[in-house]
Amino acid sequence: MTVAAVLPTGVLLPESILHTDSFKILATFVALNTLMYATLAVLKVLPKGYALSWFSGLNRRAQNRSIHPEPPAPEP
Repeated sequence: MTVAAVLPTGVLLPESILHTDSFKILATFVALNTLMYATLAVLKVLPKGYALSWFSGLNRRAQNRSIHPEPPAPEP
């Protein structure tokens, strides 16, 4: 006789253990921990965003510092 024939499918712990307060606390901790790590994993995959770049004009230079000069402005 195999173990699978003795135990019903999907049963790991007796039902009396599953209804205890300590098991409920452990299950809540595991659920919150899983959500926290899933959130951190998603945030690590997303590109980094900078709040200062949302506001235009804060990161602008007064002069062009490129090695390629801009064409001269047409004179009126």
